[in-house]
Amino acid sequence: MARLQVLVNWLDQLCEVHTEDVTTTSAGLLLFRRTDDGVEMLLGHMGGPFWSRKDTHAWSIPKGLYTDEEPLAAAEREFAEEMGSPAPTGPTVPLGSVRQSGGKTVTVFAREGDFDAETIRSNEFELEWPRGSGRMQSFPEIDRAGWFSPGEAVEKLVKAQSAFLDRLREHLADG
Repeated sequence: MARLQVLVNWLDQLCEVHTEDVTTTSAGLLLFRRTDDGVEMLLGHMGGPFWSRKDTHAWSIPKGLYTDEEPLAAAEREFAEEMGSPAPTGPTVPLGSVRQSGGKTVTVFAREGDFDAETIRSNEFELEWPRGSGRMQSFPEIDRAGWFSPGEAVEKLVKAQSAFLDRLREHLADG
């Protein structure tokens, strides 16, 4: 019995994972434009079967995971992957980071520019669907995009990312 306990302790130490040391990082680019009606922000509706019938809090800033890149470079790469073409060039405003409830840290930058939301061609991910069927299907990461006023964007955007809208509004009010 003592040998078994030693083995169990050894395996516990070998397999121990310090989740507090593991940080998932994501970077995104929040594009905005000025119109006669005010500022609008470009958001993407999350693809896949879970989000297909949802609209409220089912949109996201184009973003994605990164590890060995500068956050801005990752944000620009993810924008191009999720929207199908590069973001417009121009001055970039850092909006900081937010740690989401699931533990992911999201860093977002804002940039003024225009983009045709009707022409997106997002990269895809594979998912077993229907669940338990054994059949893999491809879904776009972003299935559509749109421009929204700040009030509309708050209703569309996943709640964890709404802080970035406030930070962008503060920046625009100061400038």
